[in-house]
Order: sequence, then structure tokens, then C-alpha cells
Amino acid sequence: MTIIANFIFMAIAIGISVAILPGVEVGVWSALGAAVVLGIVSTFIRPILLFLTLPINVLTLGLFTWVVNALLILLVAAIVPGFRVKGFGWALIFSIVLTIIIGILKAIF
Repeated sequence: MTIIANFIFMAIAIGISVAILPGVEVGVWSALGAAVVLGIVSTFIRPILLFLTLPINVLTLGLFTWVVNALLILLVAAIVPGFRVKGFGWALIFSIVLTIIIGILKAIF
């Protein structure tokens, strides 16, 4: 899939997730910015973090990946103005919902 399609799916998924979850707030332009920054962070920082946390990830049978994703979402919320997450729990739920919505969008299109 192209980079543009992934960006569009990410932006749509962020918009839908924000509408569902009361602990996450974002404006229209901030959603686009968050999609770009989250894409960049997921491409460059996430693989490094997953490699560094590989032992604990193996011990938890991959569940620690959700913790890494939540931390990355908190990082993006700190970088992008107008994108706010009300704590780690909401970031964890947001990452799960975001993954599900992106999977559905990729299955449809």
C-alpha cells in the first residue's frame, strides 16, 4: 500500500477513534498532524523500542507491544499541538481502537 493511503487511513482512524473515546481530543488539522507524526514515529522509533523491549515482549507473549504503542501515542500527543490524551490508560485504549479501525479500513479498501 502506498504511503499516501496509509496516511489517509491513519487520519480517518484517528478521527473515528477520537469520536468514540472521550479521553482523547483532537482538532481537524491536529488529526492530520498527528497522523503524519504518528506515521514517522511508528516508522523510525517504534522498531527500536520493540527491539529494546524484546525480552519483556517475549515474556508477555507480545502484549507489551500495546504498552510501546501507548507510549508512542503519548509522545505524539506531546509533540502535536491540539492532540491531547488524558493519561496512559486512554493512550492504551486509543492504540487498540486505532489498530482495529486501521485493520478494518485496510480490509475494506
